[in-house]
Amino acid sequence: MTASTLPNPGFGTYRLGGDTLKQGIHTALEAGYRHIDTAQFYGNESTVGEAIRDSSVPRSDIFLTTKVWFDQLEPAALKASVDESLSKLKTEYVDLLLIHWPSPNDEVPMRDYLTALKEVKAEGKARHIGVSNFTIAQIDEAIDILGEGEILTNQIEVHPFLQNRKLVDHCKANDIEVTAFMPLAVGKVMEDPVLKQIAGVHGVTPAEITMAWIKARGLVTIPSSTKARNIESNIKAFDIELSEAEMADIATLDRGERIANPDMAPDWDE
Repeated sequence: MTASTLPNPGFGTYRLGGDTLKQGIHTALEAGYRHIDTAQFYGNESTVGEAIRDSSVPRSDIFLTTKVWFDQLEPAALKASVDESLSKLKTEYVDLLLIHWPSPNDEVPMRDYLTALKEVKAEGKARHIGVSNFTIAQIDEAIDILGEGEILTNQIEVHPFLQNRKLVDHCKANDIEVTAFMPLAVGKVMEDPVLKQIAGVHGVTPAEITMAWIKARGLVTIPSSTKARNIESNIKAFDIELSEAEMADIATLDRGERIANPDMAPDWDE
């Protein structure tokens, strides 16, 4: 695995749909994004597939991710749901297939659904496999089941107010890339005084500083936006170089503020 396996940043599609989603994908691809992230749960796989087909960028140049929802983890259901996703996306394969959430209370044993995930990959329906919202203990269990080098990424919530350092470090120690979702904390970064001060020094927005911070931490991220200027500035922000002092200031913002915390979430690492 190389750091370039996952094009960075990707374009997140959560809560987007219709013409807004199509235009967002086209804007992202024109701006240089080559990674599009969707999921069964988002209900927009058909629109994502249509936007990719309508774009001037060949499918082979686009890294496409989708995710299996937690109510489809029984092996037969998982495989059927992947076939449905591919049908909606109108593609023969996805580049990355993730387990969106671990099975609540281990209702479906992890060995069962991760084995099914690996079988889907062996059938050529996914180029890479991975997980999302897995804790340190769950990552260790997944490695025991699948073997080292099989999990490409763990997609988790990371932003300045939830820096998730223990889990990030554990994934990196096991050669698993971390994909940060909700990197802008649903817009909360725009109001933070520390980020605003650093942004002023660089002549950019707090969102761009946050994207530069994500890149400096060696993380992949999938910001979502409906505005062309934000889609474009999010990728350009990767060119911003933050000083050690600025990185240290942002490190102080961690307050364990978790936004994605549904009832079926696992017992999070502290």
